[in-house]
Amino acid sequence: MKDLKNAILELKMQKNAVVLAHYYQSEDIQEIADFVGDSLGLSQEAEKCDAAIIVFAGVHFMAETAKVLNPAKKVLLPDLNAGCSLADSCPPGLFEKFIEAHPGHTVVTYINCSAAVKALSDYVCTSSNAVRIIESIPKDQPIIFAPDRNLGKYINAITGRNMLLWDGSCVVHEAFSFDKLLALHKQHPDAQIIAHPESETHILETASYIGSTAGMIAFAKSTRAQKIIVATEAGILYKMQQQVPQKILIPAPAIDDNTCACSECAFMKMNTLEKLYDCLLHETPEIAIEEALRLKALVPINRMLALSK
Repeated sequence: MKDLKNAILELKMQKNAVVLAHYYQSEDIQEIADFVGDSLGLSQEAEKCDAAIIVFAGVHFMAETAKVLNPAKKVLLPDLNAGCSLADSCPPGLFEKFIEAHPGHTVVTYINCSAAVKALSDYVCTSSNAVRIIESIPKDQPIIFAPDRNLGKYINAITGRNMLLWDGSCVVHEAFSFDKLLALHKQHPDAQIIAHPESETHILETASYIGSTAGMIAFAKSTRAQKIIVATEAGILYKMQQQVPQKILIPAPAIDDNTCACSECAFMKMNTLEKLYDCLLHETPEIAIEEALRLKALVPINRMLALSK
């Protein structure tokens, strides 16, 4: 493993490459990454990256976004099959028909969608900036929000809007067991629950803090609580524990915990050190986007980034 990590580090230097990794990647990938972050942070890093090659240790829509933002760079994804259940829940053709059936709406899409869906949008948002993006739109302007209905419900509750929601969801964040979470909290009554807004409403109602992965890490650092129950993909625990080594972090229990007491994204875990090495060595699989589509998708992403500064 050490030799493989060293080989990747040498290849990065030889090829002028950087590795961008999401918090949900495995620990060994996070260790060799040049930047680890949430969707907003990764987008910002991809935009300003000046390396020749960007290796995106994440899922397909994230690598697509990097290519949209930095088309002159070669963008690689260790496993081209690393998709996203939420992105898959919003096929571009069906979403286009949905928009056509509801004319006059501003279209806001969560970044967890394909470039083709982004190209149909007026704004893109992440969980870090979703409320800010929605509040930048006049209150009397009707909005379509896609693809995550749970995030949409949460934004509606926070902003008082009545956005029209696409019926999509993330299997990871819908896998938390409410009953098991309550039972776990009874075992640790001094623990605070923190949750990602992609989770279902009944999970969010138990939380002391609701926010993006980066926001959850910041909250873990600032809270006085010494125990924290974390309701998001378990990969976040690695970086979070580094930030709060003295605190006890407990993953929220999943409904089906036969193999894992937490909720993990199988797509995120498709990337491995071996695949990362191979993709950097052979410079494939490479992300390619048709220029006309890229330019359409770039508009709502740039609007998001401008509102996030």
